[in-house]
Amino acid sequence: MVYLMFSIFMLLLFLGMPVVFAMTISGFIAMLFIGNISGTLIPQRLFMSLDSFPLMAVPFFIFAGEIMSKSGIIQRIVKFSTSILGTIPGSLAHVNILASMIMAGFSGSATADATALGGMIIPAMIDDGYPTDFTVGVTASSSCIGPIIPPSCVMVMYGAITGLSIGRLFFSGIIPGILVGISLMTLTAFYAKKNNWPRGEKQNIRQLFIAFKQTFFALIAPLIILGGIMTGVTTATEAGIITSFYALIIGLFIYKTIKFRDLPSIILQSAISTAIPLIIMSGASIFGWVLAYSNFASTLGKVLFSISDNPNILILIIIGVLLIIGLFLEGGAATVIFVPILYPLGLQMGFDPIHFAMIIMITILVGTITPPVGLQLYICCSIAKIPISKALIWPFVFAMMIIVLLLAYVPWLVTFIPNMVFRSL
Repeated sequence: MVYLMFSIFMLLLFLGMPVVFAMTISGFIAMLFIGNISGTLIPQRLFMSLDSFPLMAVPFFIFAGEIMSKSGIIQRIVKFSTSILGTIPGSLAHVNILASMIMAGFSGSATADATALGGMIIPAMIDDGYPTDFTVGVTASSSCIGPIIPPSCVMVMYGAITGLSIGRLFFSGIIPGILVGISLMTLTAFYAKKNNWPRGEKQNIRQLFIAFKQTFFALIAPLIILGGIMTGVTTATEAGIITSFYALIIGLFIYKTIKFRDLPSIILQSAISTAIPLIIMSGASIFGWVLAYSNFASTLGKVLFSISDNPNILILIIIGVLLIIGLFLEGGAATVIFVPILYPLGLQMGFDPIHFAMIIMITILVGTITPPVGLQLYICCSIAKIPISKALIWPFVFAMMIIVLLLAYVPWLVTFIPNMVFRSL
């Protein structure tokens, strides 16, 4: 049954059907072949998959990110990043990465990062003489930092699926997110030195202070989110609500860059951005139910343990499989389908669940920039007006995978901060 479902799914994808409909239809057909299944099960699964309190955080974080984007925060972040990195070779490319790391602190979405930041910085880099293929690659890859550094919509989904503490997941992403940023900057520095790319203008202390002052309210947004969760005052969902109100206050009354008449369009865009991952999650629940009914997790576990019982080898196999899956499946769908299968296997292999979660999430995120189904890559190529075949993406994928392997075999890089924070509570 599982093989039939996967075959139909791949056929529909090949025919150009959107992933969410391909998953739902292939799952539905598989359920028909199972037989003795009530027709009410499908709408039940579609709605029950979204009946989760933690998932309520997703629309609020997206709403906050949308307000920050429309408030001119991105321009301020780029200016602040430029004041820090403006004197090094390839400065604008480095600014691209640092701006993504800062934006990650209030966005939590790779798509939002690629769309909002990419729409501004890709044309600027091309006008400044950077190769278009490199510009697309660095922008698409740096957008993946958005869901790694908290807050993160992907982590909220992972926590809702597995029951893991979203607060612990949030704190576990701090070091990995910084390491991914450093790896991308290291690769960028190599290209900058090789091609003798330009430096930006030197900034004095006064200019740096002014840029910091202009960005201050955006920079403390992550502290509000993490501080509330760390002290136990708020849950992740409540932190999302507070962040949304905080973003409104900044946009309406402090920066005064948005008006009340702008709110309907912001709310509408936030609703659309929220609907995309939730619809995918809902559709994938049918696909996942068939896998669970067919006891696919147990079968996969037997296959893996027949290859080796060494966790270090098994995690390498899982990473490789997820990379292959990422070539054909959108990140949100891959999360909903495979996390319920892999989560118990991670426990069985003896991995810390938070450590294992971070490995799975970052590997899936890498899939969002790999062709032919890399959403962030498509967005950046669309902005730059080049086909995805022309994008320089694989060196950045390689750099990110080095960090994934480092995290896989050095667990404390993931678990140190959440263990320290929650032990002290």
